[in-house]
Amino acid sequence: MAVRSALVAYSCLGLAILFEVTGSTFLQKSQQFTKMAPTLTFIALYGVSFWFLSQALKSMPLGVAYAIWSGLGIVLTAAISVVIFRQVLDMAAIIGIAMIVSGVAVMQVFSRAAAY
Repeated sequence: MAVRSALVAYSCLGLAILFEVTGSTFLQKSQQFTKMAPTLTFIALYGVSFWFLSQALKSMPLGVAYAIWSGLGIVLTAAISVVIFRQVLDMAAIIGIAMIVSGVAVMQVFSRAAAY
């Protein structure tokens, strides 16, 4: 039962991350809420993201879930910024993102808090 619970929690967390990152993309496209369709899409996607996050929290500690959600969200959003919006990341940004990924990995591998 615990394996199924973990699988469901991580699946919900993964979906929360995907909806949040997609929502952030539409936030950029909303042009500071001046375009209605991207603004409404952003709001809807963030709502769905938080719903999935709340489902993950049924069997996952808040600190662990939020660290993964925000860390992977940062990485994916930065990748989308580069690919879709042609933004350039300097070396400091790349190192910082690598540190975030490393932090999430260390937490998952070594922390007892991650073992819910």
